[in-house]
Amino acid sequence: MAAESPVKVPAKPPCQIVGVIATGADLAMALAMAEPPDLFELRLDHLFPMQEEVEKQIAALPAPLIATARHPAEGGANALSGPRRRELLSRFLPHVRYVDVELRSAESFHSLLNSSDHRNVARIFSLHDFDSTPTPRSLHAKARTAKSLGAAIFKVATRTDTAVQLARLLEFISHDEAEMAVSVMGIGQLGAVSRVVLAGCGSTMAYGALAAAQVEGQLSVRQLQETFRILGLRH
Repeated sequence: MAAESPVKVPAKPPCQIVGVIATGADLAMALAMAEPPDLFELRLDHLFPMQEEVEKQIAALPAPLIATARHPAEGGANALSGPRRRELLSRFLPHVRYVDVELRSAESFHSLLNSSDHRNVARIFSLHDFDSTPTPRSLHAKARTAKSLGAAIFKVATRTDTAVQLARLLEFISHDEAEMAVSVMGIGQLGAVSRVVLAGCGSTMAYGALAAAQVEGQLSVRQLQETFRILGLRH
């Protein structure tokens, strides 16, 4: 009797590196990069009120874009109101591949995300917790909600000062209950370690700094590129 062929599990695509553009210095560096990341994220809340200058230059950026205008409760800069954030996103959506909206803002941004002009922009629904890391059960529930709202990716960035907090993220990413792509990273004392470990465990995106880190534990784009190559996470 012939031996049964082993079942082949499809390999997950390599983790994409995202360079965060939050300042004029970041933008200048991004425009001049000889080895750009896979994507750039425009932090429109940080870039306000220089959006006109940014809009004039983004066509020259050497990688596709993510646009986000972060809610103040999840680390957003300049205390921007909901209408102002919607206005900024609406302005930049024609130029981007992804839009990132916090899961808490999904309902109030529904009309923007579902307008006929923006249906081809993929959605990232995100959760940022700078104080703690929710339980895996809670994260799975939020991932299912994100998927039901049409998310292509569910992004999680939470506090990882302890091994227990990092273990929660590892448990979450190791069990794909929602059957969707997730981008998972830590902030804090174990933030740098978490971004590398979680990339190796299936996180679809790892965010890196350009001119300066925005949060504790954020590696630079160059550090991510070099580390991923050493660990075989890049071709």
